[in-house]
Amino acid sequence: MLKRFLPNDYVESIHNVTPEMLKQHNIKGVITDLDNTLVAWDEPDATQEVIDWIQSLQSHDIQVVIISNNNEERVSTFSIPLNVSFISKARKPMQKAFNKARIDMGLNRNDVAVVGDQVLTDVFGGNRSKFYTILVVPIVKTDGFFTRFNRIVERRLLNYFRRKGYLHWED
Repeated sequence: MLKRFLPNDYVESIHNVTPEMLKQHNIKGVITDLDNTLVAWDEPDATQEVIDWIQSLQSHDIQVVIISNNNEERVSTFSIPLNVSFISKARKPMQKAFNKARIDMGLNRNDVAVVGDQVLTDVFGGNRSKFYTILVVPIVKTDGFFTRFNRIVERRLLNYFRRKGYLHWED
């Protein structure tokens, strides 16, 4: 049961999620979180580095969809200038938004990766949907109220996985 919270991979930032890395796993579509994954939770617009990352994936025929638990105004303001599909109020880790994103991309489950900074929402939701999951280090250390609670649970889970030897990507 706890292994549903274990990501397939762990990287420092989205910039370590390269088209080459994704193609090694036959990934054709990326479902990515927004806040603290692509930009800080209080940063309204994409940085040039995020724009370049998304364009790099797209230039390698890897589709990108942003799904966030945040409201439509926040997610649309960020996504529309990038010409990237999005789902707001996703209610992660519920599977509905993950599956909608996969269907919208027209891909099979094994063709999709989920990239996010939270174990309890992004990784758990991606694993429940049977996608390849990639955990990134949060961009900033500050979080909203509910996310702070999630981080406490997340640290305990990651420490458990570390003690059990499941975190092979930390070797």
